[in-house]
Amino acid sequence: MKLPKEILLSELLNYSVKGNLALNYGNGENVWMHPPVHRILGWYSRPSNFDLKRNVWRLNQISQIIDNEIYVKGEPAISDLATLNRFPTLIEANLININGSKIGVIADFLFEIKTGKIKYYLVSRSNPKIPGSSRWKLNIENINDQQPGLVFCESSSLDDLFLIKSSFKNEFLQKGKKIFTRFDDMKNIAANRLEDWLEEDEDINQKLDLEEESFYNDDSTSRSFSDKKEDDPWI
Repeated sequence: MKLPKEILLSELLNYSVKGNLALNYGNGENVWMHPPVHRILGWYSRPSNFDLKRNVWRLNQISQIIDNEIYVKGEPAISDLATLNRFPTLIEANLININGSKIGVIADFLFEIKTGKIKYYLVSRSNPKIPGSSRWKLNIENINDQQPGLVFCESSSLDDLFLIKSSFKNEFLQKGKKIFTRFDDMKNIAANRLEDWLEEDEDINQKLDLEEESFYNDDSTSRSFSDKKEDDPWI
């Protein structure tokens, strides 16, 4: 099966690692990367919940991906969690805006499987482990600097970034804003129509008043009863 050109880190870590003879090396746990050049070198998996060792894999060891399993060739490098925790990474690093304030957390990234080059990062507003939380796209060009646990960007808020995935809460708020906006539009349309109707009614009343005034001032209707009597042959 042909490997995908690009993949999210979260997808890679979600796969169960399988080796030769159907050996199961466990699910991916975290990434092995080189932050200064925004490149992933590999990842490591945990054989079991009670195992203290970790299996470290290079990207070029991936042979194929089938369903929820990723097949590797060769043997892993064996390490421990204490050693791996000293590896530099930008995952779960705080995103700092141009004013020096925290605006989010680096939650994920998209990278090329063949080269390991990171295309862009995904940012969460708070804890990235919360299911269904929103993700904003952070381009590499938008990053000014990075330090252990910190990423500095040129944006002032998450609103300056492109929203990739919206949470249920954010969608509810956006739909609520649209409903209120539509309600305001309907209210304005109704108010305008009412004003037009009142203006038309006022014009009609003024026209009726003018016609009534002209009717009572007409010479033909102001003739005396005696004049009518002379003209009427039956009187």
